[in-house]
Amino acid sequence: MRDYLAHEIRNICLLGHSGAGKTSLLEAVLLYTKATDRFGKTLDGNSVSDYDPEEIKRGLSVYTSVAPVEWNDCKINFIDTPGYLDFTGEMQQGAKVADNALIVVGAKDGIQTGTEKAWAYTTKKKLPTIFFVNKIDEENASFDETYAALREKFGKTVIAFELPIMENNEIIGNVSLLENRAFKYSKGNGKPEEIAIPDSMKDDVALYVEQIKEAIATTDDELMERYFSGEEFTQDEIAKGVRLGVRSGEIRPVFCGSAVNLSGISRLMSVIIKYFPSYAEKGMIEAMDTKSGEIIKVATNEDEKFSAFVFKTIIDPFVGRISFIKVMSGVLDSNTDVYNVQKEQSENISQIYVLKGKLQIATGKLFTGDLGALVKLQVTETNDTLSTKDRLMFYKPIEFVEPMLAVTVTPKSKNDEDKLSQSLQRIAREDLSCRVVNNKETKETVLYGVGDQHIDVLVAKLKSKYKVDVELSEPSVPYRETIRAKASAEGRHKKQSGGHGQFGHVFIDFEPCDSEEMVFEEKVFGGAVPKQYFPAVEAGLRECMNKGILAGCKVVGVKATLTDGKYHDVDSNEMAFKTAARLAFKDGMPKAKPTLLEPIVDVEVVIPDDYTGAVMGDFNKRRGSIMGMDQHDGVQVIKAEVPMSEMMRYATDLRSMTQGRGEYTQSFNRYDFVPPQIAEKVIAKLAKNLADDDE
Repeated sequence: MRDYLAHEIRNICLLGHSGAGKTSLLEAVLLYTKATDRFGKTLDGNSVSDYDPEEIKRGLSVYTSVAPVEWNDCKINFIDTPGYLDFTGEMQQGAKVADNALIVVGAKDGIQTGTEKAWAYTTKKKLPTIFFVNKIDEENASFDETYAALREKFGKTVIAFELPIMENNEIIGNVSLLENRAFKYSKGNGKPEEIAIPDSMKDDVALYVEQIKEAIATTDDELMERYFSGEEFTQDEIAKGVRLGVRSGEIRPVFCGSAVNLSGISRLMSVIIKYFPSYAEKGMIEAMDTKSGEIIKVATNEDEKFSAFVFKTIIDPFVGRISFIKVMSGVLDSNTDVYNVQKEQSENISQIYVLKGKLQIATGKLFTGDLGALVKLQVTETNDTLSTKDRLMFYKPIEFVEPMLAVTVTPKSKNDEDKLSQSLQRIAREDLSCRVVNNKETKETVLYGVGDQHIDVLVAKLKSKYKVDVELSEPSVPYRETIRAKASAEGRHKKQSGGHGQFGHVFIDFEPCDSEEMVFEEKVFGGAVPKQYFPAVEAGLRECMNKGILAGCKVVGVKATLTDGKYHDVDSNEMAFKTAARLAFKDGMPKAKPTLLEPIVDVEVVIPDDYTGAVMGDFNKRRGSIMGMDQHDGVQVIKAEVPMSEMMRYATDLRSMTQGRGEYTQSFNRYDFVPPQIAEKVIAKLAKNLADDDE
């Protein structure tokens, strides 16, 4: 493969629902362009883009991969992304470096959750978008119904550029509406042969051609004037209008075909090259100057100084760290002085690769706009910017989906505890859509993922890649204890065992307060307790506050006042008074009306209007309080306060309630009293766990 300049490169991201045929479409493209010699399948383990053992086992894409093809003297970098919702983070990586989007829709299944998510993402990012209606020759498939649904759901910017020609429920060709010509495909290689437009399709063709003309007219004042004058557009004017419309988002072409039969492939690639923008067309992009903190402009051509964005990282046990990059400006070669802006450290470039699935093909240079990989970089991670020392800048990072499903991870073998920690850190560096938290309060290692499948893949990677077998459980809720009344307590410690004994005697008042940590005061008169023992009393109490009397939870909101006591000139010491303080705690806390507190979280749910009633009703079942509702961009935003204990499986439950269309985030708000009937059950459960741990 020769070197390609920025204006010769198209970076296009494959998006859509899982199972729509994104990977199959890429395999068809690779086979049609002779980049491969077979049509690979994920389940067979011979797909170019789905090569990971987890992808083969599950029969679906889990990771983003890149595969380039050459077509019409240009290079198209196809970025294959997962359609399953659990792997949204991988999709965000691929879409970040794409300049265009290709949304694949199954002709039988039509619009699905993944289709809607893809549309929302491309619209938000203003990516020029093309639809490909796939599997057109499957039983019960319908292009007309799918196209009508797309227009109804996403609007009139969705415009058919092709119609399939069907015969005996089999696609034999299509009609190019832009050229008003029909083509027949030879099954097996997809190469087109021009034929006459079938009479039965001429009315539909006329209707769809009119839709195209109307859309083209809206892109330019001169074309609008010609359209209303009833003049026909020339092919050059059509091409101009389509290019303008694609870039502005006023035109989103719809193509169709069958990936497994290679039908529609050549037309699809030709349209991508002819009508969709290269990275070079951006002209200027924004970056942040490291020194001044101001936004600067960077030219998207080879004459600009080098810079690159790291959009994905793989840590391979044999190769080491593999950094996927997009060259944002300039040219990268092995002599380039590469500097990691975020880490403030130079990196040595030993070899540059072009990616083709799992294959790393060595190349001498990477030009502006191209995608590639660097290996064995020492400090570089996903979202880092590489540049030259004489122009330090960085690009806006990928904003990854917030993982909300939490599980506690425990190694099956105690010998693997250190290994587990290191392995999780490496996984978190690879996958920024997961998060690892070492909860000091509950003494648990908690892994956060987007969903069950995501967690399952991470656990499988721990076992296969790092040889760590783990058990999963639901994370403990960090309950706390407090008191609701004032109580006086006494603690007396006396021990005599020959020689110096131990003696400490204290009187302490416990009362509620607003402080998180215990507030300690002393009001001792007449030296009943010498000042040198005050710190020991306080230390003894603070130790007790870590394990309350109800369920062994941390105690908060308590003020302890040392009011009186006794001491012995010989037998009193710090340890004696520390022990006396503990005894006072045990004596006083039961009398101060101890009660259980639970964490309350702020929850913000974003859902389509259709699911508002179901979600609000579900919050009521979870003891939640609706705090507000807002509507914008066609979705409903519900804000609520809910006990954390009721939200442990909410990521999965919300997906089930909304068919994957709902999203949510949560953050800690405060602690509040647990209702008595629930507190009894929680205390009994926690007490049992404590007893089991002691055994």
